[in-house]
Amino acid sequence: MCVVLAACTTTRLAYNQAPTLSYWWIHRHVDLNDTQTAQTREDLKTFFQWHRSQELPAYASLLQQWQAMATDRLTPAQACTQLDDIRARLDRVAEEAVEPLARLARRLSPEQLEHLKQRQARSNADFEKDFLRGSPEQRLNKRLDKAVERSESFYGTLSTAQRELLRELLQTSPFDPQRTQSERLRRQADLLQTVRDVQASPARAEQLVREHIDRIRQSPDPAYQAYSEALLRQSCNQFAALHNSTTAEQRASAVRALKAYEDDFRTLHAQR
Repeated sequence: MCVVLAACTTTRLAYNQAPTLSYWWIHRHVDLNDTQTAQTREDLKTFFQWHRSQELPAYASLLQQWQAMATDRLTPAQACTQLDDIRARLDRVAEEAVEPLARLARRLSPEQLEHLKQRQARSNADFEKDFLRGSPEQRLNKRLDKAVERSESFYGTLSTAQRELLRELLQTSPFDPQRTQSERLRRQADLLQTVRDVQASPARAEQLVREHIDRIRQSPDPAYQAYSEALLRQSCNQFAALHNSTTAEQRASAVRALKAYEDDFRTLHAQR
């Protein structure tokens, strides 16, 4: 979804290229061999055919609903309800991916698992660079820049007061990059162990992959799960607070952006 929504003018191009982009993302992480490449490309083709047919109409309907909501004030509860809808759609996507992921996991070699570990280490270094280095003020400014960029893609230019509002909201956020990094490490280790378990019990491959996805959806660490829920509530509060600070012109800009995405998704669905 992040790729698809990167920019309105590139939505259709990005989505049509999604199977290829997804293949190269997987290849970079596990260094696919020729046999795996053929199967992975076929699986991605099938997955995106399903996604285009079944999911894009639902996304378009959500976007249509959001256009109506964007002209009025929002409560944090309303924002969270919409987020729950998105999470439900992502659960459907994850379930559809279980079978091809299990098939790939059964066929990964020890060398490919080592390659995956190296990619994980690089990802961890990137996370540390983005969220753990620098002074607290520098880290806050970096998060603020990203929040402003995301917001302005819908609302247009934010006022000084709105930027300050975002800064205040981020300052009071429970976001803890060290705790988040710890959970990332847990998930990475969990992934490697899941692949090993799949290869030890191929008949249970899909069940094991599904259980791994469940542990991503809800961490087995109760403390992290509570932290995650607190972050979710804060995100809803932040979104509602910023939206309620917007002008009629900014809300009209958001409606136009949402309508453009809706039109793109409906066009992409029709091209199936």
